[in-house]
Parts: sequence; structure tokens; C-alpha cells
Amino acid sequence: MSILLHSGKTQWASALKLSCVALVIFLACPVTSMDVLVPQQINALNGTNVRIPCAFTSCYKLDPSKFAMNWTYQETLNSTEEMFMTYKNRITPLKSTRFGDRVVFSGNLEKNDLSITISDVQLTDDGIYNCYVRNPPDRIQGHGTIQFNVLTELPPPRDSTIAVAIGASVGGILALLILSMVVVKCIRRHKNQELISDEQKMEEEGKVDGEGGTEEATKNLCLLPEDM
Repeated sequence: MSILLHSGKTQWASALKLSCVALVIFLACPVTSMDVLVPQQINALNGTNVRIPCAFTSCYKLDPSKFAMNWTYQETLNSTEEMFMTYKNRITPLKSTRFGDRVVFSGNLEKNDLSITISDVQLTDDGIYNCYVRNPPDRIQGHGTIQFNVLTELPPPRDSTIAVAIGASVGGILALLILSMVVVKCIRRHKNQELISDEQKMEEEGKVDGEGGTEEATKNLCLLPEDM
């Protein structure tokens, strides 16, 4: 009986240890652990060689026997995807009437770098590029999308002279407005001061006239009848 109990305890302890290990692995590396890192948009000049980067991060080391990668191209989001490069045990460029032999693998699998390089970029290379990654035991398939724009010429550099001229003119107009407001305010204040001084003078003159009339009335009252 004791042997059975000991055996049951041992199995229970082993199961508990396995559960703990599985929980630690799950927390350290969840199911959605893979991330594919790509630029959202690339502008390329027609006739040049352009590298399209794609890399991925994973909790699991890349196993060449299980790892899988696909590069596809589509003209628009609603267009059918055309696969032009794949990896199953080795890098394999696929036959493509669009690219011919102009696409080569320029990444490094040991560094999780899946980048490609397009030589002599053509206008027909404009479109959407998809980088698909599968790295078991990751359960999900990673996916990165790049909008690739082919330009016939680079956009001209921004001319800061116009911006400086506009800024200077606006600043000058603001300075004139402020100056005119100050001048108008000073003129109004000066006029108000003149009006106040004129009113003060009129009040003082009125006081003087009133005092003179009072003195004369007093003198007249003080005169005796015989002096009249």
C-alpha cells in the first residue's frame, strides 16, 4: 500500500513539474511571439538596385529543416499573389516573367534576416511585396507587407527661400500692425489728455469768475446809503 502511495505521489510530483515547466515556457514565449519587421513603404528610383528588408523575431531558434519562407508580389491588394522566392531547406528563386533573374536573396538566416535585392528596378516592379515566415514550433505564420513605389525621378529638394520670404513678409506685416496700433493708442491718449486739460481750464475759469462776482456783491452790500 505504501509503495502505491509513493508511486502516486511521484507521478503527481512529475506531472506538477511538467505543468510548471510548460507554464514557464508559455509565459516566456507566448503563441503570438513571432514578429515580422518590414518598412511600410519604399520609394525606389527607376534603374537602380534596391534592397527590400525583412526580418523576424522569435523565441525559438531557426531550424533549417523546419523553417519556411515565401516572397510574393501583387500589383494591388485585390490582385493575385505571385510567388518569386521560397525557402524549404534552401533558398530557391522561382521563375518569374516579371523579375527574371533580377531578384537575389541578400539576407542572413543566422540573423533572422530574410531581405532581398532587386537589380535594375523597372516601372513594372511597382506594387506590394509580401514576406511570409514560418518558424516552428511557433504556431503562427508571420507576415510583413511592403508598398514598393518606383519613381522616374527623385522629388526636388525643398526650397527654404520661399518659406523664409513668406515668414519675413508675415513678420513685417505683424510688426506694422503692432506699430500702427501703438501709434493710434498714443494719439487717442494724447487727445484725451488735451480734453481733460481743457475741461480743467474751463473749471478754473468758472471758479475765478464766480469768486469775482461774489466779491463785487459783497462790496455793494457794504456801501452805506449816504455813500450811494
